[in-house]
Amino acid sequence: MLLGLQWGDEGKGKIVDVITPGYDLVCRFQGGPNAGHTLEFNGIKHVLHIIPSGIFRKNCMNLVGNGVVLDPVVFNKEIKALTAMGVDVKKSLLISNKTHIILPTHRLLDQASEASKGKEKIGSTLKGIGPAYMDKTGRNGLRAGDILLPSFRDRYDQLVKKHMHILASYKFIFDIKEYEPEFFECIEHLKQLTLVDGEHYLNEALASGKKVLAEGAQGSLLDIDFGTYPFVTSSNTVSAGACTGLGLAPSRIGKVIGIFKAYCTRVGSGPFPTELTDATGELIRKTGNEFGSTTGRPRRCGWLDMPALKYAVMINGVTELIMMKADVLNPFDSLKICTHYIINGEKTDKLPYDLCQVDAKPVYKEMKGWRQDLTVIDAPEKMPESLEQYIRYIELETGVPVTIVSVGPDRKQTIFRKGILV
Repeated sequence: MLLGLQWGDEGKGKIVDVITPGYDLVCRFQGGPNAGHTLEFNGIKHVLHIIPSGIFRKNCMNLVGNGVVLDPVVFNKEIKALTAMGVDVKKSLLISNKTHIILPTHRLLDQASEASKGKEKIGSTLKGIGPAYMDKTGRNGLRAGDILLPSFRDRYDQLVKKHMHILASYKFIFDIKEYEPEFFECIEHLKQLTLVDGEHYLNEALASGKKVLAEGAQGSLLDIDFGTYPFVTSSNTVSAGACTGLGLAPSRIGKVIGIFKAYCTRVGSGPFPTELTDATGELIRKTGNEFGSTTGRPRRCGWLDMPALKYAVMINGVTELIMMKADVLNPFDSLKICTHYIINGEKTDKLPYDLCQVDAKPVYKEMKGWRQDLTVIDAPEKMPESLEQYIRYIELETGVPVTIVSVGPDRKQTIFRKGILV
C-alpha cells in the first residue's frame, strides 16, 4: 500500500509509476477527480485524476475501487487523453461495480454549498466529491454497476429531484440541461469499459500469487476522521481506507509505504503550523512549482512538521518512508524542522485533537542545508552528508527507514537508498 502522509500533493503518482513494474495490479481505493497524481517521463508531464498511476506500465492491470467516487465526464476526458498517447486503456483498466457515480447535480451542490460559506470555506475543489459521498452514506447514491440496469434513468431522475430541492434553498443560478447531455454521453462510454466485482477480482488476484499495490489519494492529514477536521476531504485517506475501499482484509495488508515531502504544503483553507508567508515560503513555492495539479491554486508552503508526520506514521502503521522533492530545498544554507508545538504554554510533540481551535506555535530545530544541485545525483553514495543527516534525523524520530529519495520530477530522478520495495 502507498499513501500520502501530509495534506496531499506529496508525489504519489510519480512513485506509483516508478515501482509499478514490480506489481501486477494497481488499485485506487478512495477519493475522486479531486486527486491530481502527476507523472513525468520522456520529457512529458501527465496528470491522472481517477485512473490509477500504473496505467502507463505494460502488463499491469489497474482497478478503480469501490471507495472511489467517479465523475463520468472527467473520467472520459482522462481516457481520451491516454488513448491519444497510445495507451490501451480498455485492456488494462477495470472499474468496480460498487464505485459511486458523481452526477452533475453533485457538482452544483458542491459549488452552491461552498459559495454560501463565505469566509468559512473549507477549500473544496468543487468536483462534487463531498455531495457524492453524502449520498453514498445516505444510501441513495448511484453506483457504476447501476448504469447497466433498466431502471438507471428512473433512479437518476429520482436522485436529481432530491438535489434540485436542496439547490432551491441556495441563491445559485444554474441550468441542469447544460450538463446532462455530456453526462449521459459519457455514461455510454463508461458502459464500454470492463466493470467487475472489485473485491472478488482483487482477492482472487492475491490468492493466485499476484502482487497488488493500493494507491491512496489526497493525504493522511485530510482524512475525514483523523485529519484537521473540518478542513478535510470526504473519505478515509489512511491505510484502513484500503480495506473498505477495496474489500481487502486487514490481514492481507503487507508493506505500508508512506510518502512525504522534505517540507510541507497545503492547498486551500485549514490549519498549517509551519506555514511560511514570507520570502522563504515564496521561494519554496517557486522552486517546487507548488500549484495544484487539479485546481491550479498556489499551495501554501512551510517547513517539515515532525509532530504531524509522526502522527501520520502512527495511524497508518507505516513500514517504509519515501521523501519527495528534496531538490526543492537546494537553495537554502540552513533548513528548519518543527520538532514540537507550544500550545497554551505547554510543549508537546503530539498533534492536538483540534488543530483549528488552538494556537500551535512551532518549535524548530535548525539543520545545515546542502546547497547543491540534487537533480543530477543518480546514486545514494553521491548524496551530500547534510542531506543524509536530514534523512537520518527523520528516521530516528519516526522509527521508520527512508527507502527512496526523489530528487526531481522524472522517473530517473529517484534514488533507492535501501533496496527495492517489492
